[in-house]
Amino acid sequence: MATWLVCLYLASQNVSWLFQIGEKSLFTKELENALERNEVDLVVHSLKDLPTTLPNGFTIGAVLQRESPHDAVVLHPKNSGLTLDTLPDGSVIGTSSLRRAAQLKKRFPHLEFKDIRGNLNTRLKKLDEKEDYAAIILAAAGLKRMGWEARVSQVLGPEDCMYAVGQGALAVEVRARDCDILEMVSTLHHSETVLRCIAERAFLRRLLSLTGAVYSLDGADSLKEAMETSVDPGNKLVAAADIQHVGVTAHNVPQCAQVAAEKLGVDLADLLLSKGAMEILTTARKLNDAR
Repeated sequence: MATWLVCLYLASQNVSWLFQIGEKSLFTKELENALERNEVDLVVHSLKDLPTTLPNGFTIGAVLQRESPHDAVVLHPKNSGLTLDTLPDGSVIGTSSLRRAAQLKKRFPHLEFKDIRGNLNTRLKKLDEKEDYAAIILAAAGLKRMGWEARVSQVLGPEDCMYAVGQGALAVEVRARDCDILEMVSTLHHSETVLRCIAERAFLRRLLSLTGAVYSLDGADSLKEAMETSVDPGNKLVAAADIQHVGVTAHNVPQCAQVAAEKLGVDLADLLLSKGAMEILTTARKLNDAR
């Protein structure tokens, strides 16, 4: 399975993200199969799990208000009170994400990063019951939704680790032809989250349509650029016509704002590509294919 890494920092909104792309999960695919067979009328995903190009006939009909999109550090109990900066040299940090490992290796060169697998319960159990890891990195939103905010020892800002495209947001996927369902779920849209996620997904799709990444897998090479745009919300809403922006249909969000958000993502992707993102991506792809 090929893996690419993509990142950016949106200075005007203090939003940053980096996304790891691989094959769609079997669970996500099964949900879409049920939708296609008319067994269900809508399915709910973590937005970061959905590709920027959806299968024909599907659309994201609602993007809910985002939880914290950042990653969080959960320390082994013996390291209570420490941070990634203050952990001893050689401390092992567990993460299942190449996205996180690539950035954190660069930011915290005194630490070691090793793979850890399983659901949240499994990972926390591996952390607490063994001495293999000094800490693990998890999504802050997932910990909050499970009621485990108390386990968060440190929230990583964009200067430490940029989060994944769409991270922290829930998406409702529906059949694009079902106008009644689309209209019903559109009331769940959170306008600010929709526009941020359109910009993020447009950035990601633009980069991947050309090459792919701006972080090398070992964190040694990287590119980071900022770009701003002004969004005038206006008062003109999209009519019932099917207008999608990177797979999102948002009837209750001004069309001009959606266009501006998508253009921001595309323009920032082009800027990074012009500065050498293609070369970094090519190296990362070769390293990953060799694994």
